[in-house]
Amino acid sequence: MATKLWTLGAALVLSTGMATAQQQPAFIQIEAQPSLSRAEDRVRDYASYLSNVNGFALGSGWYGIALGPFSPEEAAARLSQLRANGQIPRDSYVEEPDRYRSRFYPVGAGAIISPEPSVEPSEQQDEAETPPQDDQNAEPSRETVREARANERDLSRADREQIQVALKWAGFYDGPIDAAFGQGTRRSMAGWQGENGFETTGVLTTRQRQELLGQYNAVLDGMGLETITDNRAGITIAMPLGVVEPGEAASPFVRYEPTGDLDARVLLISEPGDRATLNGLYEIMQTLEIVPPEGERSRNENSFTLTGANDRIVSHTEARLVDGAVKGFTLIWPAGDEERRTRVLSQMQASFDPVPGVVLDPATLEAEEQAVDLVSGLQIRRPRVSASGFYIDGSGTVLTALDAVEGCGNITLDSAHEAEIVARDTGIGAAILKPEARLAPREVAAFRTDPPRLQSEVAVSGYSFGGVLPAPTMTWGKLEDVRGLSGEENLKRLALSAEPGDVGGPILDSQGAVLGMLLPRETGGRQLPESVSFAAKAEALESLITEAGLRAKTTRGSAEMRPEDLTSMATAMTVLVSCWE
Repeated sequence: MATKLWTLGAALVLSTGMATAQQQPAFIQIEAQPSLSRAEDRVRDYASYLSNVNGFALGSGWYGIALGPFSPEEAAARLSQLRANGQIPRDSYVEEPDRYRSRFYPVGAGAIISPEPSVEPSEQQDEAETPPQDDQNAEPSRETVREARANERDLSRADREQIQVALKWAGFYDGPIDAAFGQGTRRSMAGWQGENGFETTGVLTTRQRQELLGQYNAVLDGMGLETITDNRAGITIAMPLGVVEPGEAASPFVRYEPTGDLDARVLLISEPGDRATLNGLYEIMQTLEIVPPEGERSRNENSFTLTGANDRIVSHTEARLVDGAVKGFTLIWPAGDEERRTRVLSQMQASFDPVPGVVLDPATLEAEEQAVDLVSGLQIRRPRVSASGFYIDGSGTVLTALDAVEGCGNITLDSAHEAEIVARDTGIGAAILKPEARLAPREVAAFRTDPPRLQSEVAVSGYSFGGVLPAPTMTWGKLEDVRGLSGEENLKRLALSAEPGDVGGPILDSQGAVLGMLLPRETGGRQLPESVSFAAKAEALESLITEAGLRAKTTRGSAEMRPEDLTSMATAMTVLVSCWE
């Protein structure tokens, strides 16, 4: 009401013909928040006991709370009074209206009506003669160095650390983030001030701190970071709602899917359980495509962290035990966008807060998501090639087909043990793999040295279906010839219908001796009939093993084994070989 009467008085002065001049209104800036939702909560708090409360967009993802408008004199007087009464923060200050953009509070309010106090002609003349300031960043009589130091003392440790982080990001500070404003921090403040057109005092004013943090947070424009509470998962967290939106829930995940071109995703993790549940989740997560195998892993009794990266994505997962439940989150972000990813991740980590007593129902799993290659609707990481191999010595060295392992990013044995190629023979298409850690196989191949009988029964032991089944299968057939179709001496021809996953597996006779190794059926661009397969001869494989500095176990024809014993022995020596990108 006072503002309206004051404006009316100015209008009456105009109507009598007296000289008037417009004067810039002023505001009291009392707080700034990095999210709209938080700013809306705070502006309502202030409005409950103060008048003339406004909420403005400040730009760069920040939102300000200000009192006004007032004349500059009234703003200065009110600032002192409200500070003295403890009704506003001590670092509040007088601000000009051009700092503010659109107004979000009061809801539905239009533009601010500026007060127009009358001035005497002599005052008008004095103002006209006052030259404009060249430095647009100057802060005349707004906050002295002494006042800035006093306001600085009210900053929390987290606030001081954040200023150092922002100075380091801007390239002016290279010291530790310790919240101590020593000589190094002061020099960096002065460097930033000089670069941005301010007086180089080495002490940041309140406005300068906000501008520095505004620059630092500009990278988050468009991310729409907003602290939310997901009542399905029972988790409060800062979520980048500018790039993701709520999706389906399938225990133990609540999924947030991308909304646009940026392929960012978030999983909220929530399920009832104990340490066994946590450990099981740790193992399961590492089978998913969203957790690439390259990256750091850490685990203790009550929490774990997983990071993974490839040329497409970077993912970060963390989970912990909280009051009988496992709670956590995963952030999946496109590779090559590290600044935004790490900044979003730090906001999520700082805001993560489990809601007690609220957990995702374990029964939330759609029927179509219960596939062998899915976990709660998420794709399991699959190798580029799955093949077979077999142990050739007691330390776990494996023989397999060269085609299955050449050009791999990494190679695993039985999906658990890393291995590398230590020898190869392109002529017969075989490779020898050495595991990174010594293994202890239950059975080792024994190569037959005397010639086998044609038309005798043989079998290949292999992972016919690429590891879908937990153990190798036996496929039976006959030995058709001890040479290839073109007379190749290092091959055996088999009447045997094998699957691609069997390639690299051992060919055994009925006595348990290894006659050779199954090769791919496509040779020289020709696709063989289903009933025709080829194997590299035992003699050629022995030569490769010897050249690699190893010793092959050999045997001669002996008594036939019972089928169940032969199967047990073959299963124990056969290995799932996986080639990963």
